[in-house]
Amino acid sequence: MRQIDELHLNYPFAGSRMLRDLLGHQGLDVGRRHIRTRMRRMGIEAIYRRPSTSKPAPGHRIDPYLLRGPAITRPSQAWAMDITYIPMARGFVYLAAVVDCFSRRVPAWKLSITMETSFCIEALEEALSRNEEPEIFSTDQGSQFTSEAFTGRLKQEGIRISMDGKGRKRDNVFVERIRKSIQYEEVCLHACASVGEARTSIGRYLEFYNSIRPHSSLKALTPDQVSFNRMPEPITALKQKQEQELPLKKEQKLPELPVPPQSSGPLFESAVAKVLNGLPAQSTLLASNI
Repeated sequence: MRQIDELHLNYPFAGSRMLRDLLGHQGLDVGRRHIRTRMRRMGIEAIYRRPSTSKPAPGHRIDPYLLRGPAITRPSQAWAMDITYIPMARGFVYLAAVVDCFSRRVPAWKLSITMETSFCIEALEEALSRNEEPEIFSTDQGSQFTSEAFTGRLKQEGIRISMDGKGRKRDNVFVERIRKSIQYEEVCLHACASVGEARTSIGRYLEFYNSIRPHSSLKALTPDQVSFNRMPEPITALKQKQEQELPLKKEQKLPELPVPPQSSGPLFESAVAKVLNGLPAQSTLLASNI
């Protein structure tokens, strides 16, 4: 049991089959069923991708969907939030992201190795503390979002709660687009080896997504530009650099460039003669034919 506990701490994604093989590499011939029994006694299980990240909890209140009718015309009018999984080189993590439905900006996000409600509330708290509060907050019917702790925080701020229909991904299309962008443009290109590396990678991409990446749905603008009415990050940096440089005054004359030596005349012919005298006969012949 000590070896199983050690391996589980180092490789929490390993199930009974992988643990059997790892123990076999250490010279221990143990059956899979025996390992599974020991894992149950120890109260441990492998961390793996669950079939669904949106399982409703019995008894939780399900609010109606509010974004089907009214038009979203400005930033911070409506936010959406969802949970998706981020695969790594070994194992995976869960990503909870808040998205502005108008500007497509991601004001806050959090990573976790479990599906607990706490990391969703942390992302919500960060978004509320750094941005203007929305009128509507839309989620799916997952138990994290229908919990009293999560909905109570929204009610405390006077935010209307919206929940999409069960099995209707189109109701939460804003978050779905973000998820696909992260998966195809970052996760599939960089296989992270650890949770810390995944956090750095996702943070770097979302910074690029908010401030640099143009969006066709926003007429080639960035989410930050739509939200704050400011220029994209690279253009702003370039403009600041240009402003720091002293402008050239109109009355200031450019320095005169030195006049190149003449290609003819006695000085030029004398210089060529000296060079040719120092070359071998064959090189001199070639140079004279130039």
